Amino acid sequence: MRYAVFGLGNSVYESNFNKVGKNIDRWLWMLSARRVMTCGEGDCNVVRSRHGSLEADFAAWQARFLSRLRDLSFSEKACRKHRRGSCEKGECRPKKEEGKGVGLAGPRQVAPKKEEQFETTSEEESGAEEGQGHSSVVDVEDLGKMADSMKKAKRERKQQDMELDLSRSSGKNDAWEKREMITPALREALSKQGYQLIGSHSGVKLCRWTKSMLRGRGGCYKHTFYGIESHRCMETTPSLACANKCVFCWRHHTNPVGTEWRWKMDQPDVILEQAIENHQNMIRQFKGVPGVKASRLEEGLQVKHCALSLVGEPIMYPEINRFLKLLHQHRISSFLVTNAQFPMEIRNLEPVTQLYVSVDASTKDSLKKIDRPLFRDFWQRFLDSLRALAAKQQRTVYRLTLVKAWNVEELQAYAELVSLGEPDFIEVKGVTYCGESSASNLTMANVPWHEEVIRFVEELVDLLPNYEIACEHEHSNCLLIAHTKFKIDGEWWTWIDYDRFQDLIQEYETSHGSKTFSTKDYVAKTPLWAVFGARERGFDPNDTRFQRKNKSKDISGC
Repeated sequence: MRYAVFGLGNSVYESNFNKVGKNIDRWLWMLSARRVMTCGEGDCNVVRSRHGSLEADFAAWQARFLSRLRDLSFSEKACRKHRRGSCEKGECRPKKEEGKGVGLAGPRQVAPKKEEQFETTSEEESGAEEGQGHSSVVDVEDLGKMADSMKKAKRERKQQDMELDLSRSSGKNDAWEKREMITPALREALSKQGYQLIGSHSGVKLCRWTKSMLRGRGGCYKHTFYGIESHRCMETTPSLACANKCVFCWRHHTNPVGTEWRWKMDQPDVILEQAIENHQNMIRQFKGVPGVKASRLEEGLQVKHCALSLVGEPIMYPEINRFLKLLHQHRISSFLVTNAQFPMEIRNLEPVTQLYVSVDASTKDSLKKIDRPLFRDFWQRFLDSLRALAAKQQRTVYRLTLVKAWNVEELQAYAELVSLGEPDFIEVKGVTYCGESSASNLTMANVPWHEEVIRFVEELVDLLPNYEIACEHEHSNCLLIAHTKFKIDGEWWTWIDYDRFQDLIQEYETSHGSKTFSTKDYVAKTPLWAVFGARERGFDPNDTRFQRKNKSKDISGC
């Protein structure tokens, strides 16, 4: 049997990259099948792909494969002529070094040149080929020696990988260090989705709630829960890369992935300056749009809040603390979201207005199934991240995304995770279906009804002695559980005094961290319309709710 294998994989999985293709290639070879060509390795990670994309990797391999088949076909024709005695000029007569081994047609056939017919480059097999012909059958007694050779090759490969990592960390591999995260293909894909890309690894995008509040149609859940002005909120990220491939990713995995920073790095002042400029330009495009309020358009040009949750993992950016300081110097509040895979970075993070950790599942198995993390020790990293959150003095939040039939059953496990990180708040939101994607099998059947989210929250709160339901944002299918320390004299104080926070953070930075502050130092009273159980169900009565029913538009007050 002759064969060739082309594997499909993603290089961020490192030692498991193309594992299936490599195994099949090796197993067939061990069973004495004859490799026509080296195993091809397709990489769907456009950042690391050798030729820029999975399709380009295959096209390059395919060209070599077809060329190899043509050479093989010519050799077989020549051998048939030789057997008939009709070949001319000794076109297939073997040289001395080629006369060993068994050919394609058995003992009577003369093998063509090895490099023209078969090829073996696997380090695992190089040792096994010594002392036996490439085409010979492997005896059972020799499998032990072959396994030893493979183990030795694996150790050597691991050592080479370690040396490569050391060279990267020491700056010797300049070519790798200077690679840009955003490739031309990725830039085109993200631009079509409405991103305003910044430099080589950052981006900003206008949130739909920003557009909604410019029109006076209501703000997002952060407006209801914490008092942000949605039309003055800039959604951005200094790192488009992420360490997870979540099934509910609303970017359909067009962003790059990775477990560490391996790209060219832009300076934080440049990123912030361009982010604000691009955001303001997008706001200006709403001038003259029917329904847009002139007063809010003017306010929207002055960025007051920054949601570092656009896409990717902002905390991966090596200069994230400098970026946060620049935000605060501009008196812009910071809402940073992390996927709980970088505990050390969480510990080293400077104070932010509010720090989120995504808690998408309560057990190791369900987290692996939903977040699809790249780290092998993802569960330990997840737990360590929650412990790191507990040590923070400023506002902290667990963000739970409920995926029906996936992560809504293990309430006790969620309660244990809450006791581990002791967050100030827990946001519970039903997953948003973002359309069909080849990267996820999520469907509308996985989206819970708002009543189902409420029932889940009520059952969870029963297991949490120091927490109660504080707020509701029905039109985002979201509820807020708050620690009872924010319930002062029977009233909720979940909102944020943003001016007070900016004063506190400036004092903190002026004192070089010696003058710290805590969550209760910058609280503000929650309005009654935002409290759970209110008639408005989280919709600001100063705005007008806009609803669509059967494709017709119904505009009415809340």
